[in-house]
Amino acid sequence: MARLPRLIVPALPHVVSQRAQHGQTMVQDDTDRQSLMQLLREVAAQHHVAIHAYSVLESRLDLVATPEQASGLSLVMQSVARRHASAFNRRHGRVGGLWEGRFRAAVIEPTSWLLPCMVYVERLGHGAQAAAAVSLPCSSEAAHRGHAADPFLVHPAAYWALGNTPFEREMAYGSMLEHALPDRQVQAIEAALRGGWALGSDRFVAQLASASSRPVAPRPRGRPPKIRPAHQI
Repeated sequence: MARLPRLIVPALPHVVSQRAQHGQTMVQDDTDRQSLMQLLREVAAQHHVAIHAYSVLESRLDLVATPEQASGLSLVMQSVARRHASAFNRRHGRVGGLWEGRFRAAVIEPTSWLLPCMVYVERLGHGAQAAAAVSLPCSSEAAHRGHAADPFLVHPAAYWALGNTPFEREMAYGSMLEHALPDRQVQAIEAALRGGWALGSDRFVAQLASASSRPVAPRPRGRPPKIRPAHQI
């Protein structure tokens, strides 16, 4: 079965994941992490992609981002993957591929799914943080909690709507981070990433479907119902 073209919609946010092959490491220390983040900052600015949230673990890079143009997100992820793999191989004396393949992406409805996807991305490192020997993993969590400045980030409208002051927004978002997302939300995000599906309300998905030449949601399971001829009804 032919692989579907990736669904990227300009001016809408996407949750994105790029993973290393077979769970191997893509960053081994803070030098690798800082190099990767600097590269991401450069190419995101070059291709006009706004980064709303990020998380760098040892074997994966996850983002929530809005591309200005449909091609922008692919250009960013391809450039990061190619240039980071080259730098990583040189520094650690290795050869061969680093990434498992194409990055995964799902377009998301800003009003209902943007904040849950940001929380999903930033919470990925919570379980790994205690075991990390260095300050890995890193994420945009500190900036959203007001613990560190990060001019690289672009706060979306949904984040600004959390409060009238920076303190109110940081407290409201921090409260969301303190609690794990419901399983149904995590499962929906991960299913959308695996399939490259749109993530949002029925109306949002229907609007995207009407403007797209490819499916934007998985087809219902089972055979479609048979339509009986009018003379048999």
